[in-house]
Amino acid sequence: MPLETRKSPREWGLATILNEHRHNWRQIYLLAKTELKKTYKGSFLGAGWAVVKPLFTLFIYWFAFEYGIRPGSTVNGYPRFLFMVPAFAAWFFMSDSILLGSQSIRKNKQYVVKMRFPVSNIMSFTLLSRLLVHFILTGVMYGYLLCTGYGFSVYNLQFFLYCPLMFVFFLALSWALAPMAAYSRDFENLIKSIMTGLFWLSGIMYDPYSVSVTWVRHLMRLNPINYFANAYRETFLYHEWFWQDTTGLLIIAVELVAVVLYGSHKYNQLRKTLPDVL
Repeated sequence: MPLETRKSPREWGLATILNEHRHNWRQIYLLAKTELKKTYKGSFLGAGWAVVKPLFTLFIYWFAFEYGIRPGSTVNGYPRFLFMVPAFAAWFFMSDSILLGSQSIRKNKQYVVKMRFPVSNIMSFTLLSRLLVHFILTGVMYGYLLCTGYGFSVYNLQFFLYCPLMFVFFLALSWALAPMAAYSRDFENLIKSIMTGLFWLSGIMYDPYSVSVTWVRHLMRLNPINYFANAYRETFLYHEWFWQDTTGLLIIAVELVAVVLYGSHKYNQLRKTLPDVL
């Protein structure tokens, strides 16, 4: 494993993280694949379970809304399940990034305790492993949309903008969450506890920008999960360009800068004492 690079006294948080990633991209990719295999080691399908589980979840929702809960209902003129599918493709990645990203240092503490490994690389290969799964799920989702009549469109190319943006956003968030979760199991348990509430407070199953209460609708715009869920709908369902929602684009740009600066600062603040804590 490469040795962790010594930090200059004047070096700030983001520079530290970028320096730790220098020359390690291939290793991060290999560790991402190893992470997937390790997670599902001993099972017949292996890493295939990473795809089977969310697909089964989608099947349950499809069955519920097709035959049980308000069958035939629509949202913004689309069948409810069809409306949910692009948002779910984004949600599975976002929820895994928050949960597994926050647990990544504690679960891979051998890299921190037994060797001088660039700690920020741990969050990178953890989220990259989920990104590989996300590509497969998005492909399945896209195939479903093609089968339902939503064919190829130039708008689909926005995936190559939204997906990297979403990855960077939640990677930067993990720079803050993972060290804090390594310091406190209570913080890790808090993250686990709020995930269900976060799902229902985000616009995965409904349109958050159509809420009737004005102040709630404005508040919903501050939730980055809403932005990315709606972005996937714009890309694969609504066929709208990213610049048409200038307010959302401005908000997510400000939030991205804030998360990168805070995440890199928090990581840089806590990284030195992680071996002692773990």
